[in-house]
Amino acid sequence: MTSKISLAFEKARKENRPALLTYTVAGDNTKKNSLKILNSISKNIDICELGFPHNTPIGDGGEIQTSSYRAIKNGIKMNDIFKIVENYNKNYFSKPLILMGYYNMIYQFGENKFLQKCKKTGVSGLIVVDLPWPENKIFAKKCKKKRICFIQLIAPTTSSYRMKNIIKDSHEMIYYISMLSTTGGKLKVSPKTILKKYYKVKRIASKKNCVIGFGITKKTISSFKKSDGVVVGSAVCREITKSLNKRQNPVTNVSNMVKRLRNKIIWIG
Repeated sequence: MTSKISLAFEKARKENRPALLTYTVAGDNTKKNSLKILNSISKNIDICELGFPHNTPIGDGGEIQTSSYRAIKNGIKMNDIFKIVENYNKNYFSKPLILMGYYNMIYQFGENKFLQKCKKTGVSGLIVVDLPWPENKIFAKKCKKKRICFIQLIAPTTSSYRMKNIIKDSHEMIYYISMLSTTGGKLKVSPKTILKKYYKVKRIASKKNCVIGFGITKKTISSFKKSDGVVVGSAVCREITKSLNKRQNPVTNVSNMVKRLRNKIIWIG
């Protein structure tokens, strides 16, 4: 059976555009608003990533850290995150949902219990930032048994040997990190250079869906129209922070921002 994630990429390809993936932190700025934001952007995205907040997010830049601290301050727990996922999947316009976070939170919750909850609430995929290949092989197999896509990460510095093995062991989606940085940093290399390295991955992973993340903003997103998909995370979190600082509605502002992002990746003519 074709997974929801694969179907989302197929739909984007038929429309001659990359898939649009967005990232938000579960519970930011409140549990209620977190769900409202997911619901409001669903019509304009293909896949949503939902981060479980961590108090020491080593791979996250300032914008996502700020979102995480807000969520933690509001008392978000793992069970609350699964409740958001469950309620989101009741929405007619819901899209495949990927949970993203750090392994120690999964370990503390209990691996098997965590995967059972993922399956029960309708999680389509998992990104575990600090569980690289080959250490993730056993966990990835457990995910596959539950029909949950375990998404491998590839960086610009990944050796050819590692890359080939990561791709071989990957499920239907791969996440290409555009640059060596925390999330949300400004692009330190040109989109042309990123795409050159991305196509190197795609030549080996021709049958896999490969998305580009890190440093994608409304200014740079249109440069990656020929990729399988683009991930926008820090820019969305920044919009939530900006809205709160201006005492505006983050749900409305994020929804409008995502519409603008989608318009930038649609081929015209």
